[in-house]
Amino acid sequence: MSPLVGMMIVWGVLTAVLIILLIYRSTLTMQEDDQLYLSDSESHMQKEQTEILTKVNKLNPFVRWLGAASGVLILVIAGIFIYQQMTVMQ
Repeated sequence: MSPLVGMMIVWGVLTAVLIILLIYRSTLTMQEDDQLYLSDSESHMQKEQTEILTKVNKLNPFVRWLGAASGVLILVIAGIFIYQQMTVMQ
């Protein structure tokens, strides 16, 4: 197995995990309200919104890092592929 194939497999796994996290985050944010007007009897809704916001904030660094890693890795793969094709042509 060539290093290029191994890198493509790693990129595929990273990107799949990134997509799963993005889908999970979007399902969380669908439940989030922009603004709540609550009385004391509806304070449980505020707690739910706070929990959702906490979960989303915990996911954000992972989404950023996986997105950056996926982008950098695909650029490296493209660079290696172009380099290999140029050396074959000469």
